Amino acid sequence: MDADLRRIRAVADFQYGRGAGAALFPDKVRIVHSRNTGRIRHIYIDKELQATFRPTDGVFTLTMAAAKRLIELVPDLNYVVEVTEDAAEFVAQGKNVFAKHVTCVGDKLRPGDEVIITSKQGVIGVGKALLLAEEMKAFKTGVAVRTRRGSETDA
Repeated sequence: MDADLRRIRAVADFQYGRGAGAALFPDKVRIVHSRNTGRIRHIYIDKELQATFRPTDGVFTLTMAAAKRLIELVPDLNYVVEVTEDAAEFVAQGKNVFAKHVTCVGDKLRPGDEVIITSKQGVIGVGKALLLAEEMKAFKTGVAVRTRRGSETDA
């Protein structure tokens, strides 16, 4: 296994928990480096983008395909925010998640964590947590997750 694959798996394990790296990035991934800096930028499986490595803070932003695979392959994933069915349609369109619509959230979630947004329909988006898990459960106003990509906006 090459050093780049070991590195991205280690970052994914750190970011999402043990086992996430192997689930997200099998041996057949293609890693694209920045032309300017030579750093890892994008990870593909076949021709489908799975994740982008953000050099500013060293974490991954996931695509919908990667989020779905992570939910399937990693049991008890902590970085999931479930929303009400009323809000699911809007989140799937790329709208932010408000605290009053959060029905279930991983206990260890902190502001800045990359999260997977789900509903009864399954994965409906990915985004960045803006509140602690306890705050998402307690607050009745305010944005809980800034949605980066909704299932209906992902091309």
